[in-house]
Amino acid sequence: MEKRAITRADVMSMADYAKVRTERRRALIQTKKLRRLEIGPCACFYFESYETMWIQVHEMLRIEKGGEEQIPDELRAYNSLIPQGRELVATVMFEVDDPVQRAHLLARLGGVEDAIFISFAGETVMGRPEADIERTNDEGKTSSVHFIHFSFSPAQIEKFRAAGTQVIVGFKHADYGHMAVMPEPVRAELAKDFA
Repeated sequence: MEKRAITRADVMSMADYAKVRTERRRALIQTKKLRRLEIGPCACFYFESYETMWIQVHEMLRIEKGGEEQIPDELRAYNSLIPQGRELVATVMFEVDDPVQRAHLLARLGGVEDAIFISFAGETVMGRPEADIERTNDEGKTSSVHFIHFSFSPAQIEKFRAAGTQVIVGFKHADYGHMAVMPEPVRAELAKDFA
């Protein structure tokens, strides 16, 4: 069964992490390929898991070198992105290299965080953005990064888990109405997130 939270006991010392870092990151590359989905010209969904967040916590500790005092903040920030057995969780990023084009796009996408969905087998699950901060400002400009939870009922979980189920992920937004069919290997990988 997939772990649902990173505890202090799961956090390695930086010396020990350095010994396993290359191998853990290498092993995660293939998994992350099965947890990534591009939607439209510039949105990418990265579906999170215990392992992706475990690596993220350790990388933040490695980069910021905050020691023991930093650990509680990292656990608070990243534990909320680990699926809890009846949900999928995605980091959604609008990836535009050119800063002028990126600003123009984000200025038109206010509220996009409330317009993200997953549809399958006659069901639609709307995303729920993390409530940590507002992602769209008063001028209607949205953030380039969103953390989205998709909560499923038991019946929806069974439908999603069924091999060969066609899953569509997309946006119901006037200025970004893109959708994509989830490849079967991605659906099969994400089905593991359910308890």
